[in-house]
Amino acid sequence: MLKTIKKGFGIAILSALMANSAFSQDTAAAEKDTSTDIGSVKLTLEQALEYATTNNRTLKSADIDLELKERASKNAWNVFLPSIQVSGTMSRATEYSPSSAATSQMMNTITQGAYPLKTDFEDEEDRWSTVGVASVGWTFSAAYIGQIKAAKAAYESGKISYEQSQKSTLLNIKKLFYGLLVQQENLKIQKATLENARQRMVQAQTSYKNGAIPELSLLQTQVNYQNTKPDVESAEQSLTQNLDTFAFLLGMPVGTVIELDGTIEPKYIDVTEKELIEKYGDNDLNIKSLQSSIESVKIGVNALKLGTWTPALAVNYAWQPAYIGDKGAFHFWGDIGKDEKWYDSGSLSLTLAWNITNMLPWSSNQQKIKDYDQQLKQLEISLETLKENQKVEVRKAVDTLNLAKAQIDAMGRNVTLAQRAYDSTYRQYRNGQTELLNLRDAETSLNQAKLGLLNQKYQYISALLDLENTLNTSLSE
Repeated sequence: MLKTIKKGFGIAILSALMANSAFSQDTAAAEKDTSTDIGSVKLTLEQALEYATTNNRTLKSADIDLELKERASKNAWNVFLPSIQVSGTMSRATEYSPSSAATSQMMNTITQGAYPLKTDFEDEEDRWSTVGVASVGWTFSAAYIGQIKAAKAAYESGKISYEQSQKSTLLNIKKLFYGLLVQQENLKIQKATLENARQRMVQAQTSYKNGAIPELSLLQTQVNYQNTKPDVESAEQSLTQNLDTFAFLLGMPVGTVIELDGTIEPKYIDVTEKELIEKYGDNDLNIKSLQSSIESVKIGVNALKLGTWTPALAVNYAWQPAYIGDKGAFHFWGDIGKDEKWYDSGSLSLTLAWNITNMLPWSSNQQKIKDYDQQLKQLEISLETLKENQKVEVRKAVDTLNLAKAQIDAMGRNVTLAQRAYDSTYRQYRNGQTELLNLRDAETSLNQAKLGLLNQKYQYISALLDLENTLNTSLSE
């Protein structure tokens, strides 16, 4: 029975480890850390949480994600920035063409007066032309307003996601902290049992030498001691490995030796399911996240509708100077600033565009709007389901708390009785009034009572942590 309880504690702690998604996500980062033992540190729960908030790798990654969304939200207005471009082009004509002749005639007329039209290039420089372009374009669509709102909604949703990630990580750290405390207490009990077995063996050796007990009794104490040692060594190794995992989860270098400073003493609360739902039901981060998703879909639908039923305005201005000086294309820089040497073929345009196809009921645009409407209905159903599920989870948590508290009270009394029974049996054993088997049974019953009490205290703490996480509030304070 005692081994079954010990196994139960191992499963509980392993579950706490597996529940942490950060463990699987950060495995690759851990493999790169080749640090060795760097010393030891003593941590309370508050210190562990504070350290993890700053150094946990999953939370660091979540910080970056939030920064990306924050920057996108702050600069969402940049859709209204104009497009400004400046370029310069020098081009070479390979064949003489009417356009080349027209350009040559214009250059002769402006710079040297009317000359006969050229029929061929006179030299290499005549083949080249120099043109510059400076353009400014600005486009406005009512859908841009929706895009800005969507970016801000994404940031708000990102803040909720970050808080969820932080709450989940810290919750697992709290559970693991208390789970390790339980494991430490379990190890202390096993070590005390081992020490008792050793003292009985020493006593039996003395009694055997004095002829007070037969050799069989001595052998029984020796076998009992040797059988107990592997359990203690295995428990020590398991605790060390789990402490290493805890250090990794906090973001500490591999090899850091951690000593936990805390107790398994729950803070009891007296609440009802109805009271908790009315007071803290809206604090649930899962509900907030779903509400944020609904709001984002609504913004997306409105932006799509605005883009469909309102036109887009485009304003463009281009200044395109072409060099027509008599010095040739290669010497344009010498006449910069001389208006008579440059020809401007720029333009100003105002365009109002309206996509009529998007207004048709069977167009892809309208189908997207209908899809969004259906998704919105699904999200609203999911929100309703989530709220109902919250009531179920809160009720289960409250029932678990009440049951655990009742069992803690009962097991506390059971530990007292088991201790008295063990003390009485031990006195009888020393006086030779009972056998070793009876003493071992009494010791096993005492250990079972102690471990059962620790287990129920851990169950209460774990259920309270889950309840606080569900309602996103601190009930123990």
